[in-house]
Amino acid sequence: MTELTSLRHVPQANLFRKGDVFVLFGELFGRGYANGLIDEARKAGMTIVGITVGRRDENNALRALNDEELAEAEAKLGGRIINEPMMAGFDLDTPDGGPNPTEMLSGLTLKNWQEEKLDWDRIEACRQAGVQRFTASAAIVMAEIDKLVPAGANVFFAHTMAGGIPKVKAFLAIANRIYKGRGERFMSSRALLESDLGKLILMNFDEVTANTLQHLIHASAAIRNRVTAAGGEVRYSAYGYHGTEILIDGQYRWQTYTNYTQGYAKMRLESVAEAAWAQGISATVFNCPEIRTNSSDIFAGVELSLFPLLAALKKEGGGAWVDQQWAICQGLLEDGVTVESLLEKIETYNNDPTSASFRNVDAWPMDNTPALADVMIGTSDEITKLHKDRKELITDHLSSLVLESTGPLMFHAVAEKIAAVVWLNHDIIARELNALHK
Repeated sequence: MTELTSLRHVPQANLFRKGDVFVLFGELFGRGYANGLIDEARKAGMTIVGITVGRRDENNALRALNDEELAEAEAKLGGRIINEPMMAGFDLDTPDGGPNPTEMLSGLTLKNWQEEKLDWDRIEACRQAGVQRFTASAAIVMAEIDKLVPAGANVFFAHTMAGGIPKVKAFLAIANRIYKGRGERFMSSRALLESDLGKLILMNFDEVTANTLQHLIHASAAIRNRVTAAGGEVRYSAYGYHGTEILIDGQYRWQTYTNYTQGYAKMRLESVAEAAWAQGISATVFNCPEIRTNSSDIFAGVELSLFPLLAALKKEGGGAWVDQQWAICQGLLEDGVTVESLLEKIETYNNDPTSASFRNVDAWPMDNTPALADVMIGTSDEITKLHKDRKELITDHLSSLVLESTGPLMFHAVAEKIAAVVWLNHDIIARELNALHK
C-alpha cells in the first residue's frame, strides 16, 4: 500500500499570489472541503476559475448550464466557470443510442440483485464512450483556461471529483442494509462487491474519483509546460480518504470507518498522484478526516471518529477558544449528559475488541461484519440520542472545524511539495485550528 506519510508540522510555505490562477476541477454544490481551498486562494488574490459537470435534460442528454444556472454557479464559486459539461463516470453513457449501464440495471430488485448478470462487453463500450466524452470536454476546457493564465503566473489545480453510484431505485434499499443494517437487517458489503452491480459501481467509482485526476493531469499538459518553461509552478491537489489517526487511550492511532466501498477508488487516486510525482509533476492526494456531509450520512457510524477531536484540541495547546468549543458542544447535549461522559463512550467503543480489530491499515478497506455493525451502529444511535435535537449534532460543529483547518493546511502544503499522498490527522487539524484562533 501507499506509505503512510502524515503531516506533522503546520506548513507555512507561500507560493501563490495575486495574478496566479486557481482552478477548481469539480463543481461546487454545498459547503464542503473545497470551500476552504477557495477561501485561501481568494485571500492570496488568485484568479478563481471553475468547471461544471453540466446538467441532464428531460431525455438524460448532457447539456451546458443555462444563463440562470451559470450565474448562480459563478456566484457560488466567486469566479468564472468554463461552461462545458464535464460530468464524470459512464453510468448514463452509450456509444450507439442503445441501453446505458443505468438502464441495464433497471430490472434490479431487492430480491434479484445478487443474481442479475450484466453484459460486460456492453458495459466496457459504454465506459469507453464516457471516457471519450470526458477527455474531449477536458481538452476544450483546458484550451479556455490556457487563455486565462497570464505569462509568469503559477497555477493550482484542485481536483474535487468523487462518487459514481448509478441512480438505481433498488440501490438505496441495498445501501441502507449494508451501511445501516444490523441484526436481521445486516447485509454483507462483500455480497455487494461480488455482485455484478457492485463490480459496475467500483468501475464507475474508479472513473469518477480516480481516473479524472489522470485526465486532468494529461489535459493540462500544455498549460503546465508553458508555465514551467517560464519559471512558474503548477500544483495539483485531490481529496482522499484512507483512515485517520485520532486520539485513542491518549495516543494518536490510525482507525477507519468500515466498510468504505469507495476505498478502492481512493487507493487508485493515490496511485495516480504517485505516478505523476515520479514524473516530476507535483500532485498530492490529501487524505482528510471523516466528517458529516449530506453524502456521508448514509454511512452510520462514520461520525464517531470526530468526537476525539475535542480531546486533540486540548492536547495540542488549546486555550480559551478550545474551551468555547467544548461549551458549544456541551450546549447541544441533553441535560445531565456531559461531553466528558460522551468521550468515555467513544473510548469504550474504540477499545472494543471488535472495533479495534478493524484498525489494520494494510488490510484496508475491510468488509463489514455483523459484530462490527452491532457495536458501531449501536454506539452511533446511542450517542445521537444524547443530543437535544437530532438535527443539531456535535459532529456537525466538529465537521465545520475540520473544514476550516484543511483549507490552509492543504494550500500551504501544496506550495511546500511534501509528498504524493499526505494524511491530515487529528493532531495537525487541532494544531492548525489552535494557531488560527490564537
